[in-house]
Amino acid sequence: MSTIHWVGAGLASGPGIVSLAEKNEKLIVWDVTADRANMLKSQLQGDATFGFSRLDLRDEASLVVFKAAIAPGDIIVSMLPAALHIELAKLAIEHKAHLVTSSYVSPEMAALDERAKEAGVVLMNEVGLDPGIDHLFAHILVDAAKKAGVLGVGNAVEFVSYCGGVPAEETEFTYKFAWTPFGVLTALKNQAKLIESGVEKTVEKAWEDVSDLAIRGETFEVYPNRDSTPYVEEYGLVSETNIQKFVRGTLRLKGWNTAWAGIFDQVENASPDDLKALSDRLWKEHAYSETEEDRVVLYVALSVTKGDGTAWEASLALDEKGSGWRTAMANTVSLTVAESVKFITKTTMTPGIHAAITCPNQCRSWLAGLTAGGIKVKAENVNL
Repeated sequence: MSTIHWVGAGLASGPGIVSLAEKNEKLIVWDVTADRANMLKSQLQGDATFGFSRLDLRDEASLVVFKAAIAPGDIIVSMLPAALHIELAKLAIEHKAHLVTSSYVSPEMAALDERAKEAGVVLMNEVGLDPGIDHLFAHILVDAAKKAGVLGVGNAVEFVSYCGGVPAEETEFTYKFAWTPFGVLTALKNQAKLIESGVEKTVEKAWEDVSDLAIRGETFEVYPNRDSTPYVEEYGLVSETNIQKFVRGTLRLKGWNTAWAGIFDQVENASPDDLKALSDRLWKEHAYSETEEDRVVLYVALSVTKGDGTAWEASLALDEKGSGWRTAMANTVSLTVAESVKFITKTTMTPGIHAAITCPNQCRSWLAGLTAGGIKVKAENVNL
């Protein structure tokens, strides 16, 4: 049996670790301290267990122990900050082990594709919430539209995918932080690209293109995030000649744009030191307490309109709440990571870089695993 080396037992890891341990997987959790691992062991049912070993990537002695523990065919799960994935990816290739991360495929990760293929290992990325579950939803929806015969014939296509972590109880600030706000603040200034009214559009800053989105009777605020256009091909829509809208973006509670107006003013011209100071202040003022519930909302929809004005529409969504070690964010991210690990152990995959999976039937299988873990998927006009 291959050993799973789960690196990082932080806030987003608990449910995935417990899930794998209770399925009797051979699992070692690696972290700087044993505190979180010991807490998670106390949550296990029956005789389930997992090993623990200390790992600090800055400490050569613990790195030696880690390297010695990795055998060919093992799986390394990196739940560390995205910048550290590459170091673990290189170790995985060196030891002919597979790697799983929930982060986007970075240029540095993509550059390891040939080396991974030569080593015969899989470097699986984008298997968290967003990116992750959103990809599964998209492939299932496109598959359903193809089976309905509405794609590939010049119909007008609109695709939207929005996701966000928000507080379960609304606050005047409309937002809470589960970890340092610095990344959220920095991302506000990232350029985004989407398709709107049939043409590509670039948005320089998040707050410049905020709109309302109604989901099952509740109105949210949404804005485009990153570059959506490569996913036209990724989701199997590249042959569509009449894409009117295609956007992947971020979801916030209604009122966010107004509540954060002062934040946007500060972020726009902030130096790195100013941004760090702002991050520290927001962390003190708007962090989740240990018992406070968080909420995750993900909504992916595909609409195809025919020449006569009639439309085929379908959507997949989830709306989760949680707290403690089982926050909604931790559940959705780490249980999807765990599904990826199980998939690699049971399936022969093509070596190299992967961004989640693309086969609709496999996507449905992953969602079934998430449903078994307690995540509820809401489907409209599409079968799971």
